Amino acid sequence: MSLDTPYEVTSPTGTPDRGTSHEDTSPELLDQLLTRQERRESAARTYARTLPVAPVRALGAQVTGADGRTYIDCLSGAGTLALGHNHPDVVAALRADLDSGVPLHALDMITPQKDAFSDELLSRLPGGLRDEARLHFCGPAGTDAVEAAIKLAQAATGRRGVVAFSGAYHGMTVGASAVSGPARMRSTVGADALPVTRIPFPYAYRCPFGVGAPQSGELSARLLENFLTDPSSGLTEPAAVILEVVQGEGGVIEGPDAWLREVRRITAERGIVLIVDEVQTGVGRTGHFWACERAGVTPDVLVMSKAVGGGLPLAVLAYRPELDQWLPGDHTGTFRGNTLAMTAGRVTLRTVAEQQLPERAAKLGERLRHGLRQLAEEHPQFGDVRGRGLMNGVELVDPDAAPDRIGSRPADPAFARRLRAACLRQGLMLELGGRSDSVLRLLPPLVITDAELDSVLERIAAALRDAERAE
Repeated sequence: MSLDTPYEVTSPTGTPDRGTSHEDTSPELLDQLLTRQERRESAARTYARTLPVAPVRALGAQVTGADGRTYIDCLSGAGTLALGHNHPDVVAALRADLDSGVPLHALDMITPQKDAFSDELLSRLPGGLRDEARLHFCGPAGTDAVEAAIKLAQAATGRRGVVAFSGAYHGMTVGASAVSGPARMRSTVGADALPVTRIPFPYAYRCPFGVGAPQSGELSARLLENFLTDPSSGLTEPAAVILEVVQGEGGVIEGPDAWLREVRRITAERGIVLIVDEVQTGVGRTGHFWACERAGVTPDVLVMSKAVGGGLPLAVLAYRPELDQWLPGDHTGTFRGNTLAMTAGRVTLRTVAEQQLPERAAKLGERLRHGLRQLAEEHPQFGDVRGRGLMNGVELVDPDAAPDRIGSRPADPAFARRLRAACLRQGLMLELGGRSDSVLRLLPPLVITDAELDSVLERIAAALRDAERAE
């Protein structure tokens, strides 16, 4: 398969642009925008603090800021933009809708756009969900879909508890925070009302069992089964087990296929609803259309958002029909009928499948990790390079500190922050995640060009030199 993208995005010289100036941009405009944002917006701002960029134009994997600089975007809206910014097919479909006078808001009433999106989504679902699943459209964010999935499992089973995994990130609302790992999220008022039991996620580099891969996955699944079968474990039979196949915000930590298959076996045998959160991994990101497909696993409930809306707000559940025990209004929301998001999502789902972008992501991801591992040979701060497809991470460590029993060194969050800032100076937008925010995360759009991918590696190499000089 060719590695040419569906559409090329280059500067006038034919190479990714590091700093083209535009007449309607200036450093002064950037300063004005950032100053007003800081004065007007809440202290809960995140990306705006660490990436002082004010985007004014974007296409593909490139973003031009208000100061005239152009960046390669390896954040992609935290994985939202599978087709990059302003893909021409998505833009054309949205313009056609806008020109036709379709209702932009329809609550949960059916529209031709929603019907077409549902057809496309159902045809792309994994395993036994394909064509047979029930769909539930949620509020426009993944966190609301997680809330809905938990409520659905509780309604279908008559049980309340949930088993979740260490390091998880499922969203910021109360129920989603409760099943997430970070302490700052679990401290949300009311999060302790949901009975949650936590199992160690199989994290090879920082193995909670001190054995590393692949035994970590085996022990994680065995512990889950033991908790469920031992009458003295203290765990009441739960309504659901919720997991990410690859933890994203948790640091790009990949769950082994054998572990996922065991979790599926354990939950199926005991009538426990398996919820797989594919908000960030879905729609081709990991080299398969859905991350759970590589292991041959079909969940009971699939949680989707981000890329499924083609860059516009959309969140949806797909689940086995026999779980549909809700009464009308059991989970609702005003903005679950976004017509433009349905259109953008339909075009995105079709384009990702027809242009074999999951396969492309797998090939480009291998190439990216190979380049990062070459950098690791010269820069010992790269403790671990990992990922699937175009969802990749680099664990940044203190190379002078003593390793633990399996050879892993402690995180170096200070160096991680310096490296992120140096990457931005090199014209590369990316973010940190994982324990202590010490994992450099790369989530470029699936349509990133070969030249842009090479430039990403070049810019990281230059940023590494800058960050090392700053020590």
